[in-house]
Amino acid sequence: MKKLFDRVFDGADEMYAFAEKALNEAIAELGESTPIAMPNTAYNLANHLAYLGRNFNTLGALKKVFEEVKSWNQHDPRLRGVFNTGFGTFMAAEVIEACKYARSADPYEGKYHGHLSDAEVRELGVPLVTDDIPGFVVIYGKAPSDEEAVDLIKGYQMRGIFVFLVGEIIEQARNKELNMGFPVRVVAVGPDIWAVSHVISFVNRAAMIFGAVQPGDREAFDEYTFYRIHAFVNVFDPVTDIVVACGAGAISMGFPVITDDEKDMWPVPKSILIQKDTTDFIETSLEARDIKIKVTNIDIPVAFSTAFEGEIVRKRDMQIDCDGSRYDTFELVRSREIHEIEDHRIELIGPDIDTFEQGSSIGFGIIAEVAGKNMQTDFEPVFERNFHNFLNCIEGVMHTGQRDILRVRVSKVAYDAGFRAKHFGEVLYAKIKSEYEAVVDKCQVTIITDPDTLKAQRAEAGKQYDLRDARLGSLTDEVVDVFYNCILCQSFSPAHVCIVTPERLGLCGAVSWLDAKATNQLNPNGPCQIVTKERVVDEHIGIWEDVNENVFKSSHGNLKQVTLYSIMEDPMTSCGCFECICGIEPFSSGVVIVNREHMGMTPLGMSFSEMASMTGGGVQTPGFMGHGKQFISSKKFMRAEGGPARIVWMPKALKDLVRSKLDKTAKELYDVDDFTSKIGDETITEDAEVLMEFLAEQGHPVLELEPLI
Repeated sequence: MKKLFDRVFDGADEMYAFAEKALNEAIAELGESTPIAMPNTAYNLANHLAYLGRNFNTLGALKKVFEEVKSWNQHDPRLRGVFNTGFGTFMAAEVIEACKYARSADPYEGKYHGHLSDAEVRELGVPLVTDDIPGFVVIYGKAPSDEEAVDLIKGYQMRGIFVFLVGEIIEQARNKELNMGFPVRVVAVGPDIWAVSHVISFVNRAAMIFGAVQPGDREAFDEYTFYRIHAFVNVFDPVTDIVVACGAGAISMGFPVITDDEKDMWPVPKSILIQKDTTDFIETSLEARDIKIKVTNIDIPVAFSTAFEGEIVRKRDMQIDCDGSRYDTFELVRSREIHEIEDHRIELIGPDIDTFEQGSSIGFGIIAEVAGKNMQTDFEPVFERNFHNFLNCIEGVMHTGQRDILRVRVSKVAYDAGFRAKHFGEVLYAKIKSEYEAVVDKCQVTIITDPDTLKAQRAEAGKQYDLRDARLGSLTDEVVDVFYNCILCQSFSPAHVCIVTPERLGLCGAVSWLDAKATNQLNPNGPCQIVTKERVVDEHIGIWEDVNENVFKSSHGNLKQVTLYSIMEDPMTSCGCFECICGIEPFSSGVVIVNREHMGMTPLGMSFSEMASMTGGGVQTPGFMGHGKQFISSKKFMRAEGGPARIVWMPKALKDLVRSKLDKTAKELYDVDDFTSKIGDETITEDAEVLMEFLAEQGHPVLELEPLI
């Protein structure tokens, strides 16, 4: 058997040969001046950027640096030399993929995912820190059978593990018609081993985005990936030399390799694990990374996992459609006295799913009644908002909307497996009791499909929504006694801390002041702690001594002061998973806001990814600020600089989302009607000079404000 280190060196040389051939052919075809750029990223060729500390934007520049990359394989048998060779292999693999993207922005023509965007990296921030995604697996090769391939993938999926597929296993999954894609956390990256460079790019960008790791700092990258990215690799027999070379890089990053190849592989404790029985890959892998999976046993006939949260049930695939645009729909949580509730009682009022014809649209309502000595009415909307997350975790179920505008679809596959109306109740009962056990002692659920009952109960629910809105409307930063911090994201961004107030939710958009209050009560030693606001320094721009003391302590001494209502003076830090990024537009002295979903350019000449690269990782960047979508319409948004009147450009989809609330805020603050229509968007212009002309035509209030700089 060839020595393991020799296999690494030979495999690296093989990858270099493929890369050199691909690069020479691309230059001969396209020319050295041809730009190379992975789509939708501010970290072009992220593996080169991470390991070399610099970037390359043309094929010619990449050609010049390639000799340096090849020098990383010096056939040095010392451990550091082997690891360097592994990283050099990743960079060579990235060269092969870069040449494809030099020819086309979509070289795989939709057949494979290929490059993962910065937005996708950021989208996983929250589920990673909440352990909804407890880890990642890269599966390469061909499983013993198509059935075993799908069992392995779904086994990881059901445990919440994010799955990257490379090589022949992708076709095996397609043969069994497995649902794949980023939304369901099973990504078919590419058909060849060099496609693994996209996964490594994904990981390295996470280190730069969330951890503020600086390009070129190899030790910091190794430390970040080892301790904060819980990943591992599964490789099926046979394991070739080129795969072994990639494995050396993975092991250096802290990602163990599990394989069934006992003929040609050497076991290395904690790094290379030989598991002859491929059906035991999952347990061996989780044990290798010490990943503990929290399992909630729910009596339903389909799988339940966070991996299904992004699943879409299309019309052609649905059994039933609960359509709030045509029929009465609602969901409601109500607090009751303990004696009023029969625990685990699930009642259906009206016909069950199996009485309707396939493809029917119906009305639908859910009432969850809860009781407990520590339960508060303020927690009701917190529980209610999580119905969306809970129900979307059901395989074959899609839930959108909230309150009394819902759409819930059940797929034909879930229906055929035996899923019925009562199973919605089983899921909500199990999740409410497990997630909120500190305040909920009893829970009962009522499912309604009867039209007359729906109409009456929806009207009653509307009264409850109105009462809550009045309560929430009265919650301002001035009237509450305390704020809360949120340090959930510190598992990936150690220096970052959010201060959550009634008028400023967490920048991820997922944590409101009521959410933080509930989290604190449910777990007093958890990620949300009380922050007093007794020693005011400047309430107008948002400075309190005790808030600063909490920020200093919670950020481990990295931050001395934050100004809650300013973008220019000590703005709040960002971790990287913010919904929006806001940056100064110098011509108008206003600000441009762009949301993570928007892939186009802005009048700043930067995309979301490029703007977002200006902040994140727990650092303060005056002039740039990450924030949630709902903060845009807050009266506290940039109050130090004049408030929402500074907003001059947003993507149209974001404008439409916040329009009603933002117009109301602008009317109250500035007596301006239809303010959102005065804000530019991509349908008007992406050019700063044209934007200025538009603002002047509209009489935008920013033109009357003092310059920011």
